[in-house]
Amino acid sequence: MPQNAERLNVDFTEPPVPQPPPAATPERPGVWWRQRYLWLVLTLGLVVFNFVYAMPRYLSLDPSQSRSVLDPSAPAHFGLLVAHVVTGNVAMATVLLQLWPWLRRHYPQVHRASGRVYILAGALPSAALGVFALIPLRPGPAGSIGLGAMGVLWIVTTVIGWRMARQRRYAEHRRWMIYSFALALGTSWGRIIVVILTAFPSLQVSVDVLIEVANWLGWVVNLLIAHLWIESRAKRSSKGGGQVVTYSSPLR
Repeated sequence: MPQNAERLNVDFTEPPVPQPPPAATPERPGVWWRQRYLWLVLTLGLVVFNFVYAMPRYLSLDPSQSRSVLDPSAPAHFGLLVAHVVTGNVAMATVLLQLWPWLRRHYPQVHRASGRVYILAGALPSAALGVFALIPLRPGPAGSIGLGAMGVLWIVTTVIGWRMARQRRYAEHRRWMIYSFALALGTSWGRIIVVILTAFPSLQVSVDVLIEVANWLGWVVNLLIAHLWIESRAKRSSKGGGQVVTYSSPLR
């Protein structure tokens, strides 16, 4: 029998037993700022605040209700402002859907559809209206550079994220879209700062200073938080055995 086995070149050795992949390092429940649903709740609060603060005045279609000073020499100013506010709120509402982990896992079709709406009906038109139409109509220079920088970065991060998805580079797509989401929520923090500071007249803050702070601080802080969150998750993934993570594309 062994001679026949040698002639037939048969290998009777047992195959190696496959080893299970290294287990991922579990998330530390004690670190509160790493909890996904905490950030989801905060995002929900921002979205609701923005709806209550901005939308009713502009949906009334009454120019006298505008929170921004209108240029009397530009009759289209209020209409452009309404379009900017509506598309901006569409962007923020779809950010909430994009960041919802349960929805992404159980209803990927809704996740992808909301991603398309965010890009095509929210982020890009809202940022373009702000940068190319509304900033030139502002009555003064206060806050214009901050708003312009935010708008340009919002367009850039959204377009790059869109391109990464089209190229099926989903990890990079996710990174750039998180930056885009952070910029989308930047103006909400600015409005909250204005509400807080104006609630204390004794502070005597200059209007120009208040506008500059509101139009810079919100989106800069958001970008910093997004970057720290991305880097933190990348480090924990590398410590957990280098697992490969795939992400669904909102544009497939």
